[in-house]
Amino acid sequence: MSQALHPMLNVAIKAARLAGSIINRAALDLEIIKVGSKGPNDFVSEVDRAAEQAIIGTLLEAYPGHGILAEESGREHGARHSDYVWIIDPLDGTTNFLHGFPVYAVSIALAYRGVVQQAVVYDPTRNDLYFASKGRGAFLNDRRLRVSKRLRIADALIGTGFPFRKGDNFKRYVKMFEEVMQSCAGLRRPGAAALDLCYVAAGCYDGFFETGLSPWDIAAGSLMITEAGGLIGNFTGESDYLYQREVVAGNPKVYGQLVQILAPYTRVISDEHAAAPAAAAPAPDATQAFVEGAAAAAATAPVKKAPLRVRKAAPGKVEDAPM
Repeated sequence: MSQALHPMLNVAIKAARLAGSIINRAALDLEIIKVGSKGPNDFVSEVDRAAEQAIIGTLLEAYPGHGILAEESGREHGARHSDYVWIIDPLDGTTNFLHGFPVYAVSIALAYRGVVQQAVVYDPTRNDLYFASKGRGAFLNDRRLRVSKRLRIADALIGTGFPFRKGDNFKRYVKMFEEVMQSCAGLRRPGAAALDLCYVAAGCYDGFFETGLSPWDIAAGSLMITEAGGLIGNFTGESDYLYQREVVAGNPKVYGQLVQILAPYTRVISDEHAAAPAAAAPAPDATQAFVEGAAAAAATAPVKKAPLRVRKAAPGKVEDAPM
């Protein structure tokens, strides 16, 4: 990489490549991998856990005072009250990996007071490294990323992810799928949301939508998109999406058209007293600080009184971290 990178981004890249080497070695003999289940169709392997441990060890060795929010170990590691929280998915696309389908990635993001500042998504099968720093652009290896320039959803290639967990609203998704499918040029579902978001940033997709995602699926990719000139939000176009389990992204024109289609299907919680989803709930620690920071960031954004609000995911009024 020719450009000078932020020190924290360099550490994240080191951690991602280390996890990628663990994944690549394991991919040579998939039959011996021990696999468990977190629920119906929701698998976790010893490779997920080994990759996550390697990532956390690398990050905390460099920054022992930072918090950790990881898919497999949650908030078990790191400082509980830090303003800095690393959001980690050690192997996004585990089902693909276990079947030898080469679409999966390592996803690492660093949030400061709820705003993602650094992001890395590493595709170990292609040795493709996507990375971004807030305000400094997004890149694939040494190439600067920009979202596509297509203006009409009728010409757009859209990425998505199918619901697969027990309790997901399949009928609701089929209606969304049908409406989007009839409006665009094509739909794709590779099965790794972190890479899907990078494909939007790279202009391969013109837009993307999915339900049921967790913060570690979205955090790194969200910065890639905004740094590449795109937009990301929930189905009503609001910047509150990390914990709403619904996300839509795209270049500005296609994003707006997707929001118009998807807004009627939103699950955004309107009750002020409703809690965040169970996977992100507990007590005042690094995770809670991240949730509160993200909510505060969303609250500072100017509110338009039109019935449909479309704006960038990362509000400009929140100051960058003093890094």
